[in-house]
Amino acid sequence: MSNKTYDIVVLGGGTGGYIAAIRAAQLGKTVAIVEKDKLGGTCLHRGCIPSKALLRSAEIYSIMQESDRYGISTGEIALHFDKVQERKQAVINQMHTGIQYLMKKNKIDVYQGTGRIMGATIFSPRTGSVSVELENGEIEVLVPQNLIIATGSTPRYLPDLTPDGERILSSDEALELDKLPKSILIIGGGVIGVEWASMLNDFGVEVTIVEYEKRLVNNEDEEISKELQRLFRKRGIKAVTGAKVLLDSVQVDGDGVKVKAEQNGEIIELIGEKLLVSVGRKACVDGYGLENTDVKVENGVIVVNEYMQTAESHIYAIGDVVGGLQLAHVASHEGIVAVEHICEEDAHPIQPHLVPKCTYTRPEIASVGYTEAAARAKNYDVKVGKFPFKAIGKAHVYGDADGFVKVVADSATNDILGVHIIGPHATDYISEAALAQVLNATPWEVGTTIHPHPTLSEAIGEAMLAADGKAFGI
Repeated sequence: MSNKTYDIVVLGGGTGGYIAAIRAAQLGKTVAIVEKDKLGGTCLHRGCIPSKALLRSAEIYSIMQESDRYGISTGEIALHFDKVQERKQAVINQMHTGIQYLMKKNKIDVYQGTGRIMGATIFSPRTGSVSVELENGEIEVLVPQNLIIATGSTPRYLPDLTPDGERILSSDEALELDKLPKSILIIGGGVIGVEWASMLNDFGVEVTIVEYEKRLVNNEDEEISKELQRLFRKRGIKAVTGAKVLLDSVQVDGDGVKVKAEQNGEIIELIGEKLLVSVGRKACVDGYGLENTDVKVENGVIVVNEYMQTAESHIYAIGDVVGGLQLAHVASHEGIVAVEHICEEDAHPIQPHLVPKCTYTRPEIASVGYTEAAARAKNYDVKVGKFPFKAIGKAHVYGDADGFVKVVADSATNDILGVHIIGPHATDYISEAALAQVLNATPWEVGTTIHPHPTLSEAIGEAMLAADGKAFGI
């Protein structure tokens, strides 16, 4: 057993972890990352990137089936799902190589193995050293001045619905499918559930979503949810909302999975060749030695302050393990906040309502700020501007004019409170709205900013003008 000292050790090499490590190296610190799997974590290997690669293939397949609309005849369209999976893996591999290069470029030591936090030992009089069991079985002890915990999360399961990798799947198993099922039940209509529903429907799978809440993507503005459900229904995606799955009713046999659910006091039976459990994610807090520290865990997540400090001032935690918005870009920013606080830089804590959120369905959903209901609940004097993509020339050129942009603003101060988009490529231009809110812009300021024509972003400018009754209706 040997030991090495560092300024900062990061336990977990996911998006938040490696960004934190890079920022620390930029500030002149000696840094190490401990990762038991592969650098990039869930986002790169089992989440954001692979799912979006599959969604892109599904989108292309859907467009090609409608190519006659664009004056293009392609003949018979064939889907080769094995090639789809190969492309997905190629994207992952390329990005993984890039992250490895960044570690070398920034002189960050990477320890491939399982890390466990230690209490006071002969190596250090205080907690926070990390014992790493390397792949060859050897033990390395890392002694940092500061520790950043970035252990991430795993899919949450329901009793009696533990994935078996064959009939019952989590998103992890779904990403590794070698062939598509004819039909699937998706338990959970949040972001992950609706993305899988959209993707599989585009691939030709019969999809049924079962959601406990009364609407899909319950955290989005209610009008966004209604529009998504309308467009899903138009595509043949069945959404059973306000339904409680009766877990003791689950039957798995050679034909598939049968599930009963209670909806409006009635019992309904649902059948699918496979079942995808998509009910959120849980923080990875077990097995990492937190019991050897005074770090507090409440409601399954690590408790931190605005600078990501735990109850032990030299130990920080970031990303999914602290709960809140479990998004890769949030984890990255939290990592930067933690490192800059350690280094006594001017750290800027996250303001959750200013974080843009993206859902990669067809059409896409993107939002930032408060929903109309949340703004009213906070007693704002709300005014609303809406503008449909049907009035945007680029949307018709693109071939997808469903959806709208909705702006929520404060009548008293004229501040923008929230922007909500459902429509083509919504995720690519939500950043304009996010910047507007960071800068405390008003609808007039964004609306009178010249938006190039023809672009989809014109819808944001028009919705901003609509909040003051001045939209032109391009």
